[in-house]
Parts: sequence; structure tokens; C-alpha cells
Amino acid sequence: MTHTTTQDFDVLIVGSGLAGLTAALQLAPTHRVAVITKRQLQDGSSGWAQGGIAAVLAEDDSFDAHVQDTLTAGAGLCDLASTRYVVENAPDTIAWLQQLGVPFSQEDGCLHLTREGGHSARRIVHATDATGAAVQQTLIAHVRQMPNITLLEQHTLVDLITSRKLGLPGPQRCLGLYALDGATDEVITFRAPHTILATGGAGKVYLYTTNPDTATGDGIAAAWRAGCRVANLEFIQFHPTCLYHPNEKSFLISEAVRGEGGQLKLPDGTRFMPQHDAREELAPRDIVARAIDFEMKKHGLDCVHLDISHQSPQFLQEHFPNILARCAELGIDITQEPIPVVPAAHYTCGGVLTDLGGRTDIANLYAIGETACTGLHGANRLASNSLLECMVFARAAAKHIQATPLADRPALPMWDDSRVTDADEAVVISHNWDELRRFMWDYVGIVRTNKRLERAAHRIALLQSEIQEFYANFHVTRDLLELRNLVQVAELIVRSAQMRHESRGLHFSRDWPDLAAPAASTILVPPVK
Repeated sequence: MTHTTTQDFDVLIVGSGLAGLTAALQLAPTHRVAVITKRQLQDGSSGWAQGGIAAVLAEDDSFDAHVQDTLTAGAGLCDLASTRYVVENAPDTIAWLQQLGVPFSQEDGCLHLTREGGHSARRIVHATDATGAAVQQTLIAHVRQMPNITLLEQHTLVDLITSRKLGLPGPQRCLGLYALDGATDEVITFRAPHTILATGGAGKVYLYTTNPDTATGDGIAAAWRAGCRVANLEFIQFHPTCLYHPNEKSFLISEAVRGEGGQLKLPDGTRFMPQHDAREELAPRDIVARAIDFEMKKHGLDCVHLDISHQSPQFLQEHFPNILARCAELGIDITQEPIPVVPAAHYTCGGVLTDLGGRTDIANLYAIGETACTGLHGANRLASNSLLECMVFARAAAKHIQATPLADRPALPMWDDSRVTDADEAVVISHNWDELRRFMWDYVGIVRTNKRLERAAHRIALLQSEIQEFYANFHVTRDLLELRNLVQVAELIVRSAQMRHESRGLHFSRDWPDLAAPAASTILVPPVK
């Protein structure tokens, strides 16, 4: 049947993490906003962020030092203008969060600042070891009180609607989107002069990840299909320390544990980071992840150990209550014994290419947060710059939208699925999902080779053919849409990795072990349709 439901707003925001909610709160006084999220508001990656938010607040710290630490971690690929813009807007962002009532940890009446790997000073503002959750819960409470914000949970992005797809004259612009309503199983047409993609990253493309199930690259894939360039998608940050336990698939052991003296050890108690980097446990994440991967392969280990037991129980309860409690539930007493850990896919450093206002290649379409490639992270994200980036660019995009007159709203076609049927073998989706995540882990993981990338590209092509046939002939479901997006992003990751003939930051190739000059971003341009 052809659906007839259309909803009109001034701004559509896809995603309900810190980036999306910040943008919604900034725009609510002047615009009618819809926040579209495929599960519940709190189910994205933001709430899982433990460490904190980087900001220069101490007297012995400086913007230049934070910029330099970011550039160093980014291995020569950070955009200086973007980096300085984010760093200089950090204190004001923290002040805004304090005004909203975020319960940041205090010490002697001041914000407690901790230190994480890659930082030259204590500049991490945090709420114990659950910063993302504290900030997100605060923002959700404010968003729910705003009459100008409509919250649409259980709505999954299907595709963007652009002027080119409709054959309209003039420059390419975004006019709205299609979204699947999980309650009614109906695809709804949403129309608005501005659309913001804040859908997060694509960690679920890998078998082992710290990300929630929502991290399926929806915004990146939709923007690519619409005609946006993407950049630096080969740089997938693997968090060095994900809890290794059969009953816990993606519990993160915060970077701050190492920042507060945690030591990485082999099962016999021997430390190994001093042999890999002079900064030892405080080295950037890519170095620590490769060191752990090396030691696991060398010794045939399932995991390594992170030991913080030399700190007092009172210290651990004060700084890491959630890690302490979750480990205790699993029978691990971190006050007495080390924590078993393994690396896991954690953060997508690349994404949809944007400017300092969050604008993409398509007029009226913005990308913010982990969905975007702003130039801040370069070849490796510095710890605790991500939540900061979410909010700084959300505020920048909102500011740009508020300064832009609302465009006209042409009539949009309804979603037509009159020629498709219900899927008779949903097992195809689950099988392809498992296959994709396993070969991406094996072939496009922490250490890569030309042959592994070729194998991955071959399998992705086969999966894309199967999924496209499925998509063309059957009613869409959330599982199908997520798989379609994951396979698209997997292709972009592999293509980007094949283009980089060097090892830099998070991308390490045995066939290209050295740095190449000059440092350059990997930019993919979609075909004109």
C-alpha cells in the first residue's frame, strides 16, 4: 500500500545521544523540533561513556596544551581550526551543563579533574565513572519539559529525502526523511527545512564492541546514499580495556582506571606496557590496544589483566563505583584482584564530512557527534574529546540553523511498499549480520593486511547483493535497515583502509608499516545518481 502519513517540523534530529539532545535544547526556544530515535531516548552510546569531558579549567593548563595533546594523538591528521574551535568552546560547554544541573564530581568545592591517556594535564570533568549517563539523564529531563520538542521513540531512519531524488532544480538539499514507526509498522514521511543526523557510530560492525546495539552507522550510511562525502572511516578506535567475562558482552573499563594508576599485566603479574611505550599505561589508546593484542597473540591469551588493587577500597568506591559494583556482581573484587580485559571496537573517528557549523555537502543537512568527521580526531581520538565534540558542534549547528531563514517546503512523496511482501525467511538477516561482524573482526581489526582487506571486500560485495535483493522485495524492518546500513559502512571502512598505504594512528597495516608523507585524510565521494 501507499502510506499517507506526513509530519511537519522545523528541524528533524535523528538520534537522542548528547549531540542530538543538545541540539534539541538549543533549538527549542525558536523552532519546532522532532527528536527521532530508533529505540528509547537513553539507549544510545552517550549513556555508556564512563570517563568524562575534556576541558581546560585548571590554572596550570592551557588551550595550547589541550590542542597539542589532541594533535599528537591524531597522528598528524587533525584539522587545526576544528581542534582549536572545540578546545576553546569547552569551558563554556561545561558551564552550560553545570547550569542544567549535571552532578559533576567535586573536590573541596571545585570540579574534580582527572587525567586520562594522552593528556598532559588533569582536565577531565566527570561524574564519578558514569559521566555520559549523568549528562544524558540531565538533558533528557530538560528535553521532556520542552513543549516545542516532540519525542519520537521506536522510529528508525529509512532514508533521507533530497531535492535530487525528487528531480527538483537547483543545488542539492535535504527536504526530510522516511522513518519506520515500530509501533504501527508504518513508514512515515517527515518534512522539515533542516535535518540533523546525530545517530552515533558504527561499532556493531565488529564482533566485539563496547557500543550498544544501536550503533549501526545509520546516519553515515544514509548520508552516503544521499550524496555526502565521508572521511577517515579506516580509523576505528579499539578501546584497550573492555571487561572480559562470559556474562558481559560490552562493559567498558574506563580509561580513567589507568589514569589513576591502573597497571596492565600478564597472568603471571608481569607488566608489559613499559616494553611498548615510554608513556606506559598512559600511552594513547591505539598503542595500548596494539600492545595488548600483541601480548595476547604472543602468549596465546584470551585476555590480559588491569590491576588497580593497590588503591584503597575507599578510593575505588569514590572514583569507580559502577565498575566496582559491576565487577563484584560478576565475582571480581577489584580491591583484591585484577580485572580481565580485552580490546574492543569503541569509537568511529571518521564519518560524514562537515564544516565548523556541522554542515554536510547537502544544503540543510547537518551531521554532529560520532556520525560526523569534523577533523577533530584525525587518525586517533584523544580520550574524553568525544562528548565535548558532540555538544560543541550541536550548539554550532543550532546556531547556524537559527541564523538561517526557514526554506520552502515542497510536497514530498509518500513511502510506497505496494509491490513488496512480508519476508518469509528472516534468518537471512541474522545470518548475514553474524557473518559480517565476524569477518570484519578477523580481517579489518586492530592489525590489517592487504589480503585480509581483499577478503573482506569480496564478502561485503556478496552481502550487499543479497541485502539489496531483500530490501527491494520485502517490507522493511528495523533489523533489515540496520544490516543494510552496517554493510554499507563496512564497505566504506574497507575502501578507506585499502586507500591508506601507510600505518598511522588507529590504522595499522603489516604491508605498509611506515608513515607516508604528507599526512592526508581519506575522503570518499559517492557516485552521482
